[in-house]
Amino acid sequence: MEASRLSSTKPVQALKPTKTVSLDEDVTKASDALPLPLHLTNAAFFTLFFSVVYFLLSSWREKIRTSTPLHVVTFSEIVAIIAFVASFIYLLGFFGIDFVQSLVFRPTPDVWISEDEEEENEVLLRKEDARKVPCAQALDCSLPSLPPQAPIVTAQKVFDEKPVTVLTEEDEEIIKSVVAGTTPSYSLESKLGDCKRAAAIRREALQRLTGKSLSGLPLEGFDYESILGQCCEMPVGYVQIPVGIAGPLLLNGREFSVPMATTEGCLVASTNRGFKAIHLSGGATCVLLKDGMTRAPVVRFGTAKRAADLKFYLEDPDSFETLSVVFNRSSRFGRLQSIKCAIAGKNLYMRFTCSTGDAMGMNMVSKGVQNVLDFLQTDFPDMDVLGISGNFCSDKKPSAVNWIEGRGKSVVCEAIIPGDVVRKVLKTSVESLVELNMLKNLTGSAMAGALGGFNAHASNIVSAVFIATGQDPAQNVESSHCITMMEAVNDGKDLHVSVTMPSIEVGTVGGGTQLASQSACLNLLGVKGASKETPGANSRTLATIVAGAVLAGELSLMSAISAGQLVNSHMKYNRSSKDVSKASS
Repeated sequence: MEASRLSSTKPVQALKPTKTVSLDEDVTKASDALPLPLHLTNAAFFTLFFSVVYFLLSSWREKIRTSTPLHVVTFSEIVAIIAFVASFIYLLGFFGIDFVQSLVFRPTPDVWISEDEEEENEVLLRKEDARKVPCAQALDCSLPSLPPQAPIVTAQKVFDEKPVTVLTEEDEEIIKSVVAGTTPSYSLESKLGDCKRAAAIRREALQRLTGKSLSGLPLEGFDYESILGQCCEMPVGYVQIPVGIAGPLLLNGREFSVPMATTEGCLVASTNRGFKAIHLSGGATCVLLKDGMTRAPVVRFGTAKRAADLKFYLEDPDSFETLSVVFNRSSRFGRLQSIKCAIAGKNLYMRFTCSTGDAMGMNMVSKGVQNVLDFLQTDFPDMDVLGISGNFCSDKKPSAVNWIEGRGKSVVCEAIIPGDVVRKVLKTSVESLVELNMLKNLTGSAMAGALGGFNAHASNIVSAVFIATGQDPAQNVESSHCITMMEAVNDGKDLHVSVTMPSIEVGTVGGGTQLASQSACLNLLGVKGASKETPGANSRTLATIVAGAVLAGELSLMSAISAGQLVNSHMKYNRSSKDVSKASS
């Protein structure tokens, strides 16, 4: 019977050993070693910290007032610095070391699980011993069978078999409040203080609201702190754009490897062929004609005569010096160059042009214009400012004023390509290129009523370089204004090619240029950040590089069209027989 009872007993799971702590055990905390109670110690270090900060600031202010070098310190200042460092290190424990102890001595999840299991086992054993039959009859030496334990599942979201950020219970509550509309999505960064966490929560809330998956849009691997307040609001991820390298471009005696961010096949390869032709021809020459960003506010008067009075005042050379002083207060780099006005009835449009250093300069010129408008209100109190921008600037729109007057950097770039290079590298002839340029870029564009579009595909190259280097992609509109000229020289043997671009709007500081990837591309070109020697030199160099790249792109595309290679090259580089969906899986 004993054997039958033993054999009929179901196997049970072995209990996990639990960690037992004796009640008599003395648990000592680090704070017990302090001579004062913890709250008094905290108060003492707070007092010490702010006292030495006040002492050091007062001492340094006195040194500045008496022109004493700051690095010359007295004994009392050395003691104060040491006390400052000591109190600062202590305060890093977030109002004392008790908070740190709670983190250090926090029990692991295994301890809690073991204690819960031990309590359950004791309850089961007590129930098993509460029998109503004689002890001899109820004797059973086998261990009681325990109910199967549910597996512990950790929450982990997986999209396309790639792990992403795991959301906590607190995050789940925030997601629900965003979905319900009680928490605005735009306020997550300020409420949480963690830009990446805010992006993850906003992303999950968006997926639940729309019922659409964002699994193909990356979230990890991006510094969301870097875009806060300057590049993008309410981010949920980032778009990946491949960056290709074309070059070297031999321009004004220097070589540049040009980064191009694009998803158009054949573009980088075609531009690279143009670079090769230019390099074999001895390089290209680029000249900066003008450098000035514009902003044109619109104001209204009661009569057209009053609008004309302000126009005459602004265009008077005697007034320009006064207005320049007012304008130039806005920045140490912004310098007013000119003011041109246009009247439409009783409305006046004032086009301010100023230098902006290495910045693209839209914000800089806007601040200067605002200063002038405030100044003009004194002599023209009836002036009604309708807008800081009246589209006479003109920004992010094709316009005749930019085509004629220029905006940003105005440049012209040229090269002479020998006939041998035209035939061997570009696979065409000088005569064919000259004729095609006249019929396509000049006559054809005129037939289409083009405005600044007397070229083959300048915007292709401008957009690719702009995205790679952190420029404003929307300013590709006016930055791509370009007229391409081709002419046979040296008795028709060689080709003279040039591009004239009156409004290239670029900068090497501010905006997207500060992001890591775009900053790396600027560094590759040697124009990262502001020029320390000559303010504005880096942005002007970048403008010439853009023009040189456009020259190469125009030369290569026109040659491909002339030789009848356009379709074949695009079928080779812009079409793929590869199944991308299978490759990604």
